[in-house]
Amino acid sequence: MKSGLTVAIMAGGKSSRMGTDKSFVLFEGRPLIEVVMEAVASLGDETLLITNKLHAYAHLNLPMVSDVYPDHGSLGGIFTAVHAAAHPHTLVVACDMPWLNRPLLAYMIGLRQTADLIVPRWEKYPEPLHAIYSKACLDPIEAKLKAQQLKITSFFGQVSVRFVERGEIEPFDRNGRSFANINSPEDLEEVGGR
Repeated sequence: MKSGLTVAIMAGGKSSRMGTDKSFVLFEGRPLIEVVMEAVASLGDETLLITNKLHAYAHLNLPMVSDVYPDHGSLGGIFTAVHAAAHPHTLVVACDMPWLNRPLLAYMIGLRQTADLIVPRWEKYPEPLHAIYSKACLDPIEAKLKAQQLKITSFFGQVSVRFVERGEIEPFDRNGRSFANINSPEDLEEVGGR
């Protein structure tokens, strides 16, 4: 599917709660990052890995991009992804979301022309690490980064946002599992200690 879309997998987190790099924690016998890569395979025309640990991920054979603004959290990673993207829209997902739902992602991709930012909202909270950003988000995000305002939603007021609401999500994902991430050994145990 040629979509004019970049997919960016965020693998830049500190993994402090896990105690080891989350990307390589085994989920159902496979490193989390590989589960995520498979979930988004061929959804876009290019797939980027956003990471500052280039050597650790080299074996995955994906183009890697280091943070334009190091140590600026997830918002800095999102900026880097959209900035590096060859296409007008970038689907950003986190490396620790093993239950990404391809039909839901495809539905969101179909909405990408309707706003600058397509973001699911579950239990009243937006899911910005499971969202589609257009290049129009770059300047507003960069302004927040320069002001050290690193809350991801801080720039939402400066762009057009299309929230994908629970009623739209449920036909694809009844319980919002798509947005669950694995942050700690306890999270891993909860899903079966794999």
